[in-house]
Amino acid sequence: MMVRSGNPVARPAIFFCAVLSVLIGTAGLGWPQAMAPSPAAPTSPPPSSSLGLREQGPEAPSQPATSAPSAPPAREENPGLINEMGKLFDKLPSILPPIKSPGETAKDAGDALSRLAKPSVMITGRVSCPASPNGAPDCKVAADQLCQSKGYKEGKSLNADSAEKCSAKVLIPGRQRKPDDCRTDTYVTRALCQ
Repeated sequence: MMVRSGNPVARPAIFFCAVLSVLIGTAGLGWPQAMAPSPAAPTSPPPSSSLGLREQGPEAPSQPATSAPSAPPAREENPGLINEMGKLFDKLPSILPPIKSPGETAKDAGDALSRLAKPSVMITGRVSCPASPNGAPDCKVAADQLCQSKGYKEGKSLNADSAEKCSAKVLIPGRQRKPDDCRTDTYVTRALCQ
């Protein structure tokens, strides 16, 4: 049966499960270490191998009978996928950060918020924004002046208003208006003070 899914996460998950089930199913099977002699083969002593393994047969033990049986040899580590995954799970507690209790988490969040949130007050008024070196109005200075006039340290402009201010020459009948006759002034009308 073929499973089709539009979910891009489902395909790799299905493939992983299939591979994992094959690996688990064949985990008990393995290659034999040495072949047993066939019944028709002569019974000559086995050749020495480079691994130092020897077959144990029905010969008499070379150790005295009073000694305790020796411990089985240490099992050699198998570098397979399952073994490597087991090592990863053993290392997880040292990799992950410690889990905090809900009380500790709430306390940490409260401390962070108290550092970020300073008490702020909204003030209304009207202060002219001076011109910056590039000619644009600098309303940060005006917001600071508005807040300082109410006893606060600094402010942030929330609302600004603009008005055109012209010289009296504009009122002369028949006179052509020139570019420098009028200018636009900007005012901070509302600021958030701290």
